[in-house]
This record gives sequence, C-alpha cells and structure tokens, in this order.
Amino acid sequence: MATYDQGSGPCGWSVDVATATVSLDGIVTGWSEDARRLLGYRAPEVVGRAAADLLLDREAPEVAGLSFIGSREWSGAAALRHRDGHCVEVALRAHPSLGGNGRSQGFVVTITTGPAESAHDRRLVEQAFAQASIPLSTHSTASGLWHVNAAAKGWDQAAEDGGDHLPGTRTRTGTGAGTGNDRHEAAPASADEGFLRCVRRVAEEATPMRYECFAPEPSSSALTFARQRAWGVELWPVRDCDTGEVVGVGTAAFDSSDQHSARQRLALLQEAGTSIGTTLDVTRTAKELADLAVPRLADFVSVDLLDSVSHGEEPVPGPLDATVLLRRVAHQSATEGESVPEAAIDLGRVDAYPPFSPPARCLTSGQPVLSGSDDPDFARWIAGHEMRTARVEEFGFHSVMATALRARGITLGVAVFARSVGSPPFDQDDLLLAEELAGRAAVGVDNARRYTRERTYALTLQRSLLPSDLPKQAAVEVAYRYLPAGTGAGVGGDWFDVVPLSGTRVALVVGDVVGHGIQASAAMGRLRTAVRTLADVDLPPDELLTHLDDLVLHLTSHDDTADSRIRDDIGEIGATCLYAVYDPVSRICTLASAGHVPPVVLLPDGTASVVRLSPGPLLGVGGLPFESTELELPEGSLLAFCTDGLVETRDRDIGLGLDRLCESLTGPVSSLEATCDAVLKALLPDSPDDDVALLLARTRALHADQVAAWYLPSDPAIVADARAQASRQLAAWGLEDAAFVTELVVSELVTNAIRYGAVPIGMRLIRGRTLICEVSDASNTAPHLRRARTYDEGGRGLQMVAQLTQGWGTRQTTVGKTIWAEQALPAS
Repeated sequence: MATYDQGSGPCGWSVDVATATVSLDGIVTGWSEDARRLLGYRAPEVVGRAAADLLLDREAPEVAGLSFIGSREWSGAAALRHRDGHCVEVALRAHPSLGGNGRSQGFVVTITTGPAESAHDRRLVEQAFAQASIPLSTHSTASGLWHVNAAAKGWDQAAEDGGDHLPGTRTRTGTGAGTGNDRHEAAPASADEGFLRCVRRVAEEATPMRYECFAPEPSSSALTFARQRAWGVELWPVRDCDTGEVVGVGTAAFDSSDQHSARQRLALLQEAGTSIGTTLDVTRTAKELADLAVPRLADFVSVDLLDSVSHGEEPVPGPLDATVLLRRVAHQSATEGESVPEAAIDLGRVDAYPPFSPPARCLTSGQPVLSGSDDPDFARWIAGHEMRTARVEEFGFHSVMATALRARGITLGVAVFARSVGSPPFDQDDLLLAEELAGRAAVGVDNARRYTRERTYALTLQRSLLPSDLPKQAAVEVAYRYLPAGTGAGVGGDWFDVVPLSGTRVALVVGDVVGHGIQASAAMGRLRTAVRTLADVDLPPDELLTHLDDLVLHLTSHDDTADSRIRDDIGEIGATCLYAVYDPVSRICTLASAGHVPPVVLLPDGTASVVRLSPGPLLGVGGLPFESTELELPEGSLLAFCTDGLVETRDRDIGLGLDRLCESLTGPVSSLEATCDAVLKALLPDSPDDDVALLLARTRALHADQVAAWYLPSDPAIVADARAQASRQLAAWGLEDAAFVTELVVSELVTNAIRYGAVPIGMRLIRGRTLICEVSDASNTAPHLRRARTYDEGGRGLQMVAQLTQGWGTRQTTVGKTIWAEQALPAS
C-alpha cells in the first residue's frame, strides 16, 4: 500500500491501495497485509469467508457484480465494514486470474480508498479522452506506443484519403483495451522530425511545449497562403502518480487556421508598408505591388494606370466614366522565369476596357469587384479580346479581383488579381486584403506621380535657365554635358556658360548653387544672368567675381520689415563660381575662382594636370578679395571645367576625383563629344547623387596673318594714314568690300582717341569669324553713345559706327581702355 497526503502527490488526493484474491464462487482465498491495515481484519479472520460478508449492505444493487458470474473484468464503488464497525468507502476493480488452460481460476481484487466516485471518475476521464472533439494522444516513453482518440483517428482517415493530417495521427493501430482508444504500436508514420524532436524534448526536460504545423488543404494551391491549414499542438509531460517520474507525453491539437490566416494577412500588409513605395518612381511602385501579391495572394497580377498618371500629370478627380483607356505599367505571374506568359497586354501598351469588364466596373463605381468564370460579364469581357481568350484557356483563369488605385480622392488606375487552375477562387477576405494592398500602393503611386510632376517642372525650369545652345565664337571648340541628380536628391543649381567677348575672346563659366530644389534652380538662373551682364561690361575675372559676390550679399540681405514667408521662400544663397577668359590672340587664359573646383588642363603633348589657382571664398561671404591666375596655353590645349558632383562622391574625395578626371582625359578619344561621354562613364555611377556639369574647351589661336597692329602718335594728321593702313591690310586679306565701313570706323575711333584719350594709342585689326577694329589708349574715360542735336558739331560719330557695324563697345584694361567695333565679313 502507498499513501500520499492530500494535495501533495502527483495525482492530487490521498490514496490507499490493497489487494485480495477471490475464488470463482466468491470465497476470499488471499488477503494482503495492506488489506489488513486498510480494514483491520487479519488473514485468518477473512480467508475462507464469503467476500460479500465484508460489505456494509449486502443488498446494495451497485455491488451485484460481486457475484463474479462469468470471467469478465469488473469495477465499481462499494462500502466495506471495518473490523471496528465503521464504514470504509472504496473503489473495487476485479481482474480475472487465468490458468494454463486459459480459463478463469479466480479474481485479483484491487481495493482503493479515496472519494466514493473515484472509480466512476476514472472511467469518465477515459471516456472523455476517447470522445473529445479535439485530437488527443498520449505517448509512452517506456514502450514507445501511441494512444489517440476518435478525433485524431478522423484526421488520420482524412490523411489517408489525401487530406492534411496532424503529427502523431497516421500510425499502425493495434487492438484496444476496451476503453474506446486506439493503441498504436510505433511512432507516427507521417510525423515530421520537428514534431518528434519536440516530443523527445518534453519527455527529457519535463516541461510543456507548443508545436505548430502547416499543410495546404486538399483543394488548395500551394501558391496561396489563404488556404493553408494550421494546427497548434500543445505537449506536456505525463508523470507517474506514485514516483513522480515522466512516463509519457500528452498532446492536444487545435485548429488555428483562422488565426494563422489572420497573421499571414497582417504580415503581408506589414511587408507592403516597407516594400511598396520604396522609390519615387511610378512604374517601380506598381511593380512592387505586383511582386508582393504574387504568389502569396494571386497567380497573376496586372497594374494599369491612367495615361496621364504615368507621365506625372494630374488625373481627373472622382470615379471615371464607363469606358477607360489604361496603360499597362506592371504585371507579374507565378510562372518561373523573367517573362510573364499569362499577360495579354504588353508593358507600356494602352488597352480599352469596356464598361462591363471588372476593371471598368471597379473604376466606375469606385468599389472593388469580385468576378470569375461564373460571371456572365467576365465571360463576355474575355470573349471580346482574342489574346485574353487564349490566355484564359491556356492557364485556366477562373477567379478575378479588380481594385481601384485611389489616393486623396483621385483615381489613378486599377490592379487586377487572378487565380488559375489549381487555386481556389477568391473570397471576401481576399477582396479586403487586395483592397488594402491597392490602397497602400495607390499612395506610393500618387507620391511618385507628384514627385515626377514637380521634378519635371523643376527640370524644365532649370534647363530653361541653362544655355540651350552655345554661341558661335572663334576662340575655343566646346562640348558640354549636364546631368541632373538621381530621383532622390531633386534638381540642383549647377550651371555653365560660354560668353563671347570683344576681341575674339571668350568667357568660360561654371558654377554651383548650394542645395537642391526650385530655390537652387532659381538662384542659379539669377547668378547666370548676372554673370552674363557683368561679362558684357568686359570686367576682368577677379573684378567680375567681386561684383557677383556683392550681388549675392544683396540677394541674401532682407529687410527686417519684410514678410517672414517671403524670406523663407528666398532662403540663403551659397554658391561657387569659376570664371575664365581666354584670348586666342595672346593664347593667355585668365582665371578666378570663388570656392569652386579647379579645372584640369590637357596639353597637346598628352600631359594632364590640375590648374593651380588661388581660390577665393564662396559667393555670399563678402569682405575677402579674389585673385586672378594667368596661363599661357599652346594651341590645341584642352580645358575641363566641372562641378563637384563629377569628382566628389560618398566614397571619393575631390582630390582623388580630380586625379581620375586627369586620367580619363588622357585616354584615346575621337572628339570632344566622345571625351565628354568617356569622362562621365569613368567617374559617375548609374544614378549620381548630385547634379553634374561638365564643360570642355579646346583652345584655338589666331596667328600673325589674322592680326594686324599699329602704334599711332597723338596727331590729328595721322588719321588719314591710319585709314590707308587699314585699307592696305584689308586688301591683303581680300576684304576690299569692307574697306569703306572700316575706314569710317577707323577715322571715328582714332579721332576720338587723339582728341579725348592719352598716349600710347594703338590700333588693331582682327580677322576671325568677323572683322574687328580696336583702338586703345591710356585714358580710362569711356565714350557714351548720345543723340546729337540739330546744331551740335559732335556726337554723330559713334551713332554712325553703331549703325554701320554689328556692335561696338569699350573695355577697361590695366593701362587704359579699348574701343572696338565688329562687322560681318563680306559675303565674297
């Protein structure tokens, strides 16, 4: 006999157990010491007596089974009389004792104390296990046998018929023990290794665990998560009531398909939040939606947008009319490979959707549409398009969902989800999920559309502020490239320009406004206009940058009483600029820099180097001087001007970038245009982070046979001689047709220099793309064009020069001024 205190043992109550043997005719033939302690009778007092004499009430109907008729097993509750007369409530269980011939020779009776209904409860527990509506099973660690209830057997049979099954249910069954349970002789034949490892861990560690398993429904395609069955199996250790040792493992399985499906949908929506709309590109966003939905929700997905949306334009608010034209921007299928054979419309093509088609009905009503092969409108739509008919017959599409892409009250397009043969039809839960995915994609598409529109406007503004075509001039041969930043940075303020100057000289300009966006582009346009205006004044590079610096300071200094919103819109302007003037007559290039990247020069002998400058501060700092640097360049030298976006990247500083620029210029190229392409390919990634401006200039030279110069005394009589010298030079050049105008220009300019200027006086004729006449003197006083009154003796000379020539002007020099006039070469 073993005794456990109330609540202290594994079974939860105190228990006394005793045994006795009884013959077939009900006579006690054996009595244990545990029986003596339980009822007080010694063996001689009981052995040989009828077992019924120990009953408190011999006539009780519940003990009628003590007659032991037959050889069956029996159990029940009884009230026994203790030797001292008090009642002892016990549970009796009689087991037949068989002889060598297999016949019953008597019974072994187990007497168990405890609650009166303990035996009944034991039977009740067994029946509850057998009849439970959830699959239950037990595993014996000693024998390795499995016991399963009827619910688990049902899943076992479903698995045999091709359905899904639970871990631990598909086994070889043996004979039962009359309890309604099946005893299995081996481990589950179909249990996965993960479940078996979990069973072993529970038995070894004596701690409960949970195991999840998944399987597709018999009618479900493996491509769609919505039809996947999920089971959660609870496992716990089973302990022996006497020793407390783990003797087995109990399992209970619960169908968690609904919860698993909900988790899968939430996971898909969460992934949509991070994988849809990763870029500000309309087509890429639409493709991200298609890639996410296939194959987890559909076998084929197409995304069609209104044609205006694909170009970044504003679509018409509200639902669309019945008939719509949509452009295919993305599609995806579960078929392996890069191609999408299920598509009836090619990417980029426009297709008309009739009003009865699911996409058109969706766009017209603004509500998602669930359709399929049982929908007459679906069959009518498919039959009206030869390619769609072929695709439906080939791939067996039978269920379709159409959801509108709507954001901020604007309809952008439609997404169509389709399932083919082998996949179950869509249901309302799928429609809600598709609508949510389409809504999130619509926000990304609308953001990309708005960005595309704003970027297009900004690029249009920026390109309108940049030179559309460089002017013709004789000093240099030029080529250029301008690349806006990638889609993430926005337009910037990089710019360049080529400005023809007097005396066949040319100004080469490149600059960069700090920042990106419309403000940077607008500031760039103002600076470029200012540089052109100052260049027309023919200022030296250092003086031009000084005036430009003052202009930037003026633009960024706001009146304290100004509206704060206006100040915020204007913003602070910070910019760099490099201004260079090249004279093809002297072959001198004069440069000045306001914090800009220095240029690179490639000499005719093939050596490339960075030009050493004395860079000044950025424009807008103020108070610091700018210095000029002069270079004498051989004819055919190549100057490369650029902004920092070309030479500076995240993993490369400006110094290394300039070295690579030098290397790229020395490569074999056929033209300046090819050189531009080679430089960009060598230094830039596919999508640069910053705007890039590149300007290449190959120097030319005007030789002695194209320039004639004279020094003139300050004597009015020399004017006639100057006209004669000019005529002789024009005759030598074969430009006799220009002699009349040239003589008038020489007469006026030389006379003014003698009358109002100072010595030394010089005259120069230059034959380039035009004919230029220059007269210089040592005076800084510049003439002004004015209208002469009727009786004025002077003031008509410059008016005549302005009328007879293409242009005239004056420029300051280090020793005075130069007045020039330019005229076209004669047609002959």
